[in-house]
Amino acid sequence: MPRRTAATLATSGEVLRLIRTGEAVTRADLGRVTGLSRPAVQLRVAELLERGLVVERTDAPSTGGRPPVRLEFNAGGGVVLVAALGASRTRVAICDLSGAELDGREFAMDVEQGPDVVLPLLMDTWDELLGDRPRSMIRGVGMGVPATVEFAQGRTESARVMASWTGVVIPPIIRERFPVPVLVDNDVNVLAIGEHRGAYPDLDDLMFVKVSTRIGAGVIAGGGILRGALGAAGEIGHIPVIDGGGVLCRCGNTDCVDSLASGTALLRDLRAAGKDVKTIADVTALVRAGDAETMAMVRTAGRRIGEVLAGAVNILNPSVVVLGGDVAEAFGPLVSSIREVVYRRSTALATRRLRIEQSRLGAGAGISGCAVMVLDHVLSPEAVDETMTVSTLRRVSS
Repeated sequence: MPRRTAATLATSGEVLRLIRTGEAVTRADLGRVTGLSRPAVQLRVAELLERGLVVERTDAPSTGGRPPVRLEFNAGGGVVLVAALGASRTRVAICDLSGAELDGREFAMDVEQGPDVVLPLLMDTWDELLGDRPRSMIRGVGMGVPATVEFAQGRTESARVMASWTGVVIPPIIRERFPVPVLVDNDVNVLAIGEHRGAYPDLDDLMFVKVSTRIGAGVIAGGGILRGALGAAGEIGHIPVIDGGGVLCRCGNTDCVDSLASGTALLRDLRAAGKDVKTIADVTALVRAGDAETMAMVRTAGRRIGEVLAGAVNILNPSVVVLGGDVAEAFGPLVSSIREVVYRRSTALATRRLRIEQSRLGAGAGISGCAVMVLDHVLSPEAVDETMTVSTLRRVSS
């Protein structure tokens, strides 16, 4: 097999990667780093300029004579459409090619209404947010949904949770209106991606735990999201706890931590105890008022979550466990109980440098994660080269 040189690898997509990362910011830099000839560099840069992915700047400092033309990635050269769906609240936005949110909306929405209701609403909202922007600027779509997702197909797989979504392949439905790459993942996976890239970019191993209406986890391992063979990694909500008492979970099993310690479970148990609570905000008010029974239930929920996380920490050995979701963000006693159990029940080596922290990005991690997920795909060297080839073939055929 012939030896592959640097030049044979330096496609237009690879040149874009070098410009995006700042490894090469002038044509001379690109020639030096890739080994490409001056005409080859010029050709690739011209392709990127034509597609609006790169812009030229002439404000670089000069060492004498005419200043060099600096090449910059053009974050304004396109947009991606993103949506972070939750069980009860959804955030929809458009982002530029750096992942920065340009416009967005958040609204209450019951995903159990099913894809026939939810997906048209999302697409209508994207249309409104796009406004007068040309649709040719859309580079991709990224979505997070509160269900198990077979990532490669974008298929939701939840026989008992979000039952009306079971077996739905989402990308073709979206592509009927927006004919671009569409990526769909579990909502906690996109939260993990967003939190990792936005708050902990220097750490390769992170676990994001969402404690909200339901409980789930997203795992960053070796710098990338760990999805497992089919996309079911991180389903810690359906790990049973020891002293559950036989509570039936939505998944069909009993004593899952989700059925005993989620926001839904807390509201159910507090109502059964005679408390007038309709939302997590009502529970927060009781905690702040020092209600002993409510505090005890919150701490018990934290200990049960900690029991499950201790096992996960022993298996995965993350550098940081990030706790997010409205329940985790609202209750200090719950977070304290989680920390106590994890540090007590995990191995000494696994916890030697372990940090357990609340989310730094909050709900914004979902939108950020969706944007990162789709941008990493559509701006990868392979994807950029493929679109270049398609564009060339269309010009030739016309």
